[in-house]
Amino acid sequence: MKLRPLFWPTIVALPALIVLLWLGTWQVQRLEWKNQLIEDFESRANAAPIDLPLGVVDREMEFRRLALTGRFDHAKEVFMTGRTYEGNAGFHIVTPFTLDDGRMILVNRGWVSESYRDPAKRSFTLVEGETQIEAIIRFPNKKGYFVPENDPENGFWFTLVPAQIVSHLQLDGQAETAIYAAALRTSDEIRLPIGARTETNLRNSHLGYAITWYGIACALIGVYLAFHFQAGRLTIGAWGRDPEA
Repeated sequence: MKLRPLFWPTIVALPALIVLLWLGTWQVQRLEWKNQLIEDFESRANAAPIDLPLGVVDREMEFRRLALTGRFDHAKEVFMTGRTYEGNAGFHIVTPFTLDDGRMILVNRGWVSESYRDPAKRSFTLVEGETQIEAIIRFPNKKGYFVPENDPENGFWFTLVPAQIVSHLQLDGQAETAIYAAALRTSDEIRLPIGARTETNLRNSHLGYAITWYGIACALIGVYLAFHFQAGRLTIGAWGRDPEA
């Protein structure tokens, strides 16, 4: 095969090819990252439950399954706005939970519909006395670019940041601020609030994206070679024509 590249088509095609190959490789890296994330989540969330760790909790403990024993303080519920369940609008209920060893942690108990925001309409959810729950460790959420700021005074919470909730509820010095717990739904029976599940439902489309970018790169190479073949700048064995021969 003999190729005599044309200047401008090469100047245009080469950077485009590099970008396409980089995008494909980046998606392969993202695929590996997402697979590891899913594996870590499943191994931690499905491990034998432990007590809430003492002291600083390492980031590698996120999603670790917990067994908590204590009491809810339902008088200090807050509601995370804009949460959905199977397409239905509602709230997540976050409630202070005092452990039997005296420590306190915020618990995201799960989802309720808008019609059940008022505690008077869901007295069956207001568990009294000492109770046991299973949960997973979570770290503070990060506010999305288009997500409004929390407005505690008017009861609008969009991002679950324990330190802000603890301060608003005047629980400083009592409750954990670096982490919170997300209560788990431990049976197939649906009860309010609807807790988190340990089954992974994270989308993992990075392989498809990688194939797409690599496919476009191959198509670009094909178009580039076909153009040079038609222009007589590419000869393959006995095929092709060379006007300068």
